[in-house]
Amino acid sequence: MNISGEGSVTKVDSTKVVGRFRLGPRSTKGQRILIPILFLIVPLALLLVFTYLPVVNMVGYSFLKWDGFSKNREFVGLANYVEIFTRPELFRVFGVSIYYFVGSFVQMALALYFATILTFKIRGKNFFKGTLFFPYMINGVAIGFIFLYFFKPEGVLDILMNAVGLGEYTQLWLGNRDIINFSLAFVSVWRYMGLNFVLFLGAIQSIPSEIYEASDLDGAGRWQQFRYIILPSILPILGLSFILAIKGALSVFEIPYIMTGGANGSATFVIQTVDMAFKFQKVGLASAMAVVLLVIILVVTWVQRLIFKEEGTV
Repeated sequence: MNISGEGSVTKVDSTKVVGRFRLGPRSTKGQRILIPILFLIVPLALLLVFTYLPVVNMVGYSFLKWDGFSKNREFVGLANYVEIFTRPELFRVFGVSIYYFVGSFVQMALALYFATILTFKIRGKNFFKGTLFFPYMINGVAIGFIFLYFFKPEGVLDILMNAVGLGEYTQLWLGNRDIINFSLAFVSVWRYMGLNFVLFLGAIQSIPSEIYEASDLDGAGRWQQFRYIILPSILPILGLSFILAIKGALSVFEIPYIMTGGANGSATFVIQTVDMAFKFQKVGLASAMAVVLLVIILVVTWVQRLIFKEEGTV
């Protein structure tokens, strides 16, 4: 709006050009489109370069016979996939994933237990929340080295067992094939319980407090509140946690690789794939194994989503 003369007011067009910029509704609409695009360019570029492009290359390598170093790459078609499905020992290591899968249920049960307790008024609950979530923030390599000292002969665990009179039950926790995977699954439970704890806690705290107040007036106890209020409200998060548990159990790598290197019956499918690529220099076969694992995880996730969708939990 422009004022000229004595009290005369002249309206200016809202699309007036000032310098090189156009003012008005068109510029606002253009900014709404342009600004999100500018913010998305960098993350999308990183996602493309470091995720999708390597996956495409991996699929291409799976059709080759290549050691990963030489310039000679022989196209072998589906031969790598045929070798995978004709060598039972390559799939036998999936049995190790069962330990982590069972451990994931223990992990979810503990996380749900603590999340439910810390939802109610408890002294020092913020301290316990931070304590439970802290292991998830620690680097996996650091956790591997921490528990190497924890499980080593005459280490922390043996000292604690001797202190409480259980010294006769000490074992070679990482040297006995019968218990090594239980020990490693325990480490996985300790590390990832914080993630499930935060998911459950957030879902429980989203329940309106009026529902708890009404249940208190009706005489409901903590168990009734958990069974009839909390559990039905967090079913979608339970479904998500179950999907993550399956995916994690199939793709375990970090903890067993750092602590045992896959020795003594603790090798997982991912560790076997890494060894196939870098120890035996069969990059083509290792890439095919990685593609097979990716397909298995996608199929399992798809089936789980169908099941939970039918039950109305996703």
